Amino acid sequence: MAEKSLHPDTLLAHAGGGVDPSTGAVVPAILPSTTFVRDRNYKLTSPAHLYSRDDNDLFRQIEALVADLEGAADSRLFASGMAAVAAVVRSAKPGGSILVQSGIYWGTTAWLRKHCARNGIALVEADATEIEQFCETIRETGPALVLIEVPSNPGLAIADIAKAAEATHKADGVLAVDATAATPLLMKPLALGADLVLHSTTKALNGHSDALGGIVSTSDANSDAWTFIREERHDAGAVMGPFEAYLLLRGLRTLGIRMERMCTNAQAIAERFSTHHRVERVLYPGLETHPGHELAKAQMSGGYGYLVSILVEGGAEAALEVAGRLNLIKRATSLGGVESLVEHRYTIEGDATGVAKNLLRFSIGIERVEDLVADLEQALGRK
Repeated sequence: MAEKSLHPDTLLAHAGGGVDPSTGAVVPAILPSTTFVRDRNYKLTSPAHLYSRDDNDLFRQIEALVADLEGAADSRLFASGMAAVAAVVRSAKPGGSILVQSGIYWGTTAWLRKHCARNGIALVEADATEIEQFCETIRETGPALVLIEVPSNPGLAIADIAKAAEATHKADGVLAVDATAATPLLMKPLALGADLVLHSTTKALNGHSDALGGIVSTSDANSDAWTFIREERHDAGAVMGPFEAYLLLRGLRTLGIRMERMCTNAQAIAERFSTHHRVERVLYPGLETHPGHELAKAQMSGGYGYLVSILVEGGAEAALEVAGRLNLIKRATSLGGVESLVEHRYTIEGDATGVAKNLLRFSIGIERVEDLVADLEQALGRK
């Protein structure tokens, strides 16, 4: 099967490959074995199978599929999105510095602060949407690693990846982009100059809220950073389980149609409620009023993502009241699943990141949009 010539949706539907050549199975098998035998001459029965930290055919199939989607030289799966973040961050040596975009996923920021403090790494946090100032910070600090998140979670900010990459490379650093809120179908950071791109596969790539995972891809399989990340996965052992890999690959097969519906729903909801009398502001890069809209249009294709953040008039109490009145949309952490979720981020983050107290982050699913709109309208209240 000529995989390279196929549309990404078609490639995904076939799990990145054809049928199993030995059995004719259209669904890849789960291989739970942790170890593999040798023959009487102590040669591996299969040279590609020694121990399951690296030697799992499902891992390899998913990694090859995602690398194709990203236009990457190589990819590696991890046990969770944060395990993927940790492997990338650990590629920066103690004594150096890391520059991270402010206002990104709080779990990343919180762990980075602890990791850098423990390991003698100078951590600088800066607003990446002010790109000229951000690039100046890169020039001033000379970070070994620059980490940005596009679009950011939960503020849906859009950073200029190409300009950040240019400044980072001039400073001899590595640019990593967390593109979880976009997926490889909407944005390809490596084509824009990034060195590494990472995703929490727990989110839209899996899409069913039932399997933790992360993945990192690289533009250069021979770089020092990638050598470290590859060895970190193997040696430190933050690997995905075989059943989780099966669930991830099953989820990936419908990523194209899920993202199409989720993005369409998110755009409709952002437009519908941007003028609602109970809404102070809607944050969504697909809105022409979004400050990063033109940049998002240039960097993304096929939609603007499935996250929509709504600032409710009346502060934290009003936002929590709205969340409490929702019936269809579930109050739960995480994002990217087929079901729509809402989270009051201030309850999670507090004052540590400056997240607005009246912000509700919605992860929009694949439901009929009129049902989602009706649930939001009754929760917000009519005039």
